[in-house]
Amino acid sequence: MFFDSSINILFPIRKSNQFDNFGIMRKRNLICLLGALVLISCESDYLPKPKGYNRIDLPAHAFTAVEEVLPYQFEVSKYATVEPDSFNLSEKSWINLNYREMGAKVHLTYLPLGGKDKDLKIVLKDAINLTAKHQIKAYGIEESIMLTPKGYTGVIAELSGEVPTQFQFFVTDSTSNFLRGALYFNTAMKNDSLAPVIEYIKVDMAHLMNTLEFKKR
Repeated sequence: MFFDSSINILFPIRKSNQFDNFGIMRKRNLICLLGALVLISCESDYLPKPKGYNRIDLPAHAFTAVEEVLPYQFEVSKYATVEPDSFNLSEKSWINLNYREMGAKVHLTYLPLGGKDKDLKIVLKDAINLTAKHQIKAYGIEESIMLTPKGYTGVIAELSGEVPTQFQFFVTDSTSNFLRGALYFNTAMKNDSLAPVIEYIKVDMAHLMNTLEFKKR
């Protein structure tokens, strides 16, 4: 009925046998054409284009000594701005390394060890619990232990998946000082698209840990 109505509109039925035969031929040709299109569409594979990500141009790594008065010192990337932690202004030794051009921040929290509430075991437990909170969304967590040139112990945790922080670490001299760092992004982009920036900042954090020195208290 569908094809009859279409052809009737385009080619009105006439009493002449000549036009009747012409309409039948056109009808058959149309059916054959539609059938061929159906076969072609069924046999051909549709390959959707992969999602494109914004290109991220990253500068060569360059470092400078931290100028702020802190109970620790290290070399920071020239492309990161040292800022006080706006959420904990009372903690003068807590800072952010703000990578404005990359939409990223590294949050550094410092704790002096000693006393009942700042025992190394308690501080380590708190740091491990903070990392464990992200295990629900993380595909996996890789941890590694390092020894810095100053003889400090460092622990690095790399998280994969759509988690708020993809890279965390802490460094301690085991007796008097403890420094923890965590990388965050101010963007809703998927972590896969941020991979180049994550890898870039990981190099900066490795340099930070290798140049870290706690001041005597």
